[in-house]
Amino acid sequence: MAHILLIDDDTELTSLLKEVLTYEGFTISEANDGESGLAAVNKDIDLILLDVMMPKLNGMDTLKRLRENWQTPVLMLTAKGEEIDRVIGLELGADDYLPKPFSDRELLARIKAILRRTQTQSAPANKNSDAIEYMDIKVYPGKQEAYCQEQLLELTTTELALLAHFIQHPGETLTKEALSLDVLGKRLAAFDRAIDMHVSNLRKKLPDTLSGKSRIKTLRGRGYLLVEED
Repeated sequence: MAHILLIDDDTELTSLLKEVLTYEGFTISEANDGESGLAAVNKDIDLILLDVMMPKLNGMDTLKRLRENWQTPVLMLTAKGEEIDRVIGLELGADDYLPKPFSDRELLARIKAILRRTQTQSAPANKNSDAIEYMDIKVYPGKQEAYCQEQLLELTTTELALLAHFIQHPGETLTKEALSLDVLGKRLAAFDRAIDMHVSNLRKKLPDTLSGKSRIKTLRGRGYLLVEED
């Protein structure tokens, strides 16, 4: 099972979460502030649960520094009603967020949805047949890598899953509801900005087409589509 790193200064909560997640078969490591959390990150960590309000280094600064070197999936734990924290967290590269207080069932559902996007079956990594391709974009789900114009894209796991979904449906209008369900593994809730922010982040990281078009077009009130080259 996956190795999860809990970064939260609420020791009572981390103790409870460790008990719940260990019972579900996960391996758990803990850190009680941002600095020690960053020091605990390594290639064996599959997912990070990151609190926003912490001493020494808050969750946002921790996430910002984390993304300088690691694309490990991050589930932000935010205060109830603090929408600005959720938006900033997604802008900085969080994969999802969960407002406190939350139920064990909801937490497990979010964790499993994120892990499903990252723990794909990996075929031999050196064959072109492993790639999902469209125009000058190649996505290798098994290696968790993506290329555009032969340049490696620095994508989070969620952005990579989103790009793979787009290139399998070029020219199709994909609603936010469908993207949330198919890519994030959850139903779109009212005021949920996760898909909007992930699409925005992905759009910034994708170079324009050779004809100068943005790769992803927003269709107001309808959704998004991957632009087909003329």
